[in-house]
Amino acid sequence: MKRTKIHTTKKLEKLIKKLITTDKKSDSGILGKWNATVFYINRKKCWLVTNGLTKYNVILTDIKVSDFKDIEQIFKETLFEQLIYDGIIIDYEKFNLIIGSLDFLPTDNDRKTTGFQNTNLHTIEWWKIEFGNIKNMPIKDLTNRLNRIPIHIGESKKMDDFTKALYEMKKILIK
Repeated sequence: MKRTKIHTTKKLEKLIKKLITTDKKSDSGILGKWNATVFYINRKKCWLVTNGLTKYNVILTDIKVSDFKDIEQIFKETLFEQLIYDGIIIDYEKFNLIIGSLDFLPTDNDRKTTGFQNTNLHTIEWWKIEFGNIKNMPIKDLTNRLNRIPIHIGESKKMDDFTKALYEMKKILIK
């Protein structure tokens, strides 16, 4: 069965110690690994989870310790709903096979993905001011905005290397 690796930041790792596993030498599938970090909106813990290959983002809101037992389902449902919202239509059974089960791992020090996350967290800070309360924030719409920001993927500085996370995710999932 496929396994999806989610590397956590040190900050998130401290909060979810019980979920962290040692690196299982397993295939990450076509989406590769993900990186997750924690941030707060109105003292509620939220996770920003970013795909390493595509820089596609998912925001999990108001995650409590009691949610840890269902975190795999919460992640899958949130990601699936975000994909649908972003216009990436995929069969749930196919999606479920692609994701498989989750492995939460310690940080992998992926500076490029961490840089993307920090930029997105900065944007989220502005939205916190604009919307005030988490209940007023249209999370799927805001995540969609993050996934539509032009990004650079690739080694050269050609214009062809600029894309959007949403398009990159669509390329992988809709083959």
